Amino acid sequence: MAFEKVNQYFKQVGLESRVKQFDESSATVLEAAHALNCEPAHIAKTMSFLVDDQPILIVMAGDAKVDNRQFKQEFHKRPKMIHSDEVEHYIGHAPGGVCPFVTKDGVTTFLDDSLKRFEVVYPAAGDDHSAVELSLSELDEYTQAERWINVCKGWQDEAAED
Repeated sequence: MAFEKVNQYFKQVGLESRVKQFDESSATVLEAAHALNCEPAHIAKTMSFLVDDQPILIVMAGDAKVDNRQFKQEFHKRPKMIHSDEVEHYIGHAPGGVCPFVTKDGVTTFLDDSLKRFEVVYPAAGDDHSAVELSLSELDEYTQAERWINVCKGWQDEAAED
């Protein structure tokens, strides 16, 4: 059901041709990269957290990891991921298909700086067999993100080598 809602959303904005559906799973970064034939870093993984009991999403590069210190500096709380059994309740998408589009009311989305090194990224499209191809400006526009933040680690070293 979530895929259909996301697909309809992109149809309304004229980008339905960018939504991809796969026979194989795209639930993990590596599976999505394989399905899309791209580097794992280009997968825009969407992680779900609770901050003061409010759900937030952070969209980050596939090779990035949340840095506890930077997260606490940004949100004044330690990172607390939403348990997999509760993700769909809070966000509106099941694990493996969590994406920053057509979420439940009250979910705030943030985009991490780890994505800024790419022209095109691939977030999920509502289920574990889908993705959508977006430029960074399109990602920013269609997620209706609160703002860009810097809460990840592990990707800067690779970016410096490129």
